[in-house]
Amino acid sequence: MAQLKVGAAAPDFELPTGDGGTLSLKSLKGKKVVLYFYPKDNTSGCTKEACSFRDEIRKFEKKNALIIGVSIDSVESHRKFADKFDLPFPLVSDAKKELVKKYGVWKEKSMYGRKYMGIERTTFVIDEKGKISHIFPKVKVDGHSDEILALI
Repeated sequence: MAQLKVGAAAPDFELPTGDGGTLSLKSLKGKKVVLYFYPKDNTSGCTKEACSFRDEIRKFEKKNALIIGVSIDSVESHRKFADKFDLPFPLVSDAKKELVKKYGVWKEKSMYGRKYMGIERTTFVIDEKGKISHIFPKVKVDGHSDEILALI
């Protein structure tokens, strides 16, 4: 499993999005990218995180930054989630778990004593040249979008 560091080249990807298209990181060179990995569409923490990015989208745009959400949910699940909460940014479907493994966010988790594999909520900020400028592991949702805005 990857252990990415600040300053490293961000692993590229080309994956389907909830709006029916595909998205690749290399196509976004020249812009800052906030790539946030979240566990599951339509769950309380993930909804709160997505809506906080939605509510601050104009501030991110003013800083030439794009928001991209990633989970292992299906394209159809992403479409419904984005429509339900009017999300103005792409949600990438990593159903084969390739991207979550490249970025090192597919980890063993534990709930009520039961161990399972899942996405550890993590955000990567990628600069205009495709390098990782910041990594936020084990994200706490409250105030996270403001924390990123203050850095970029």
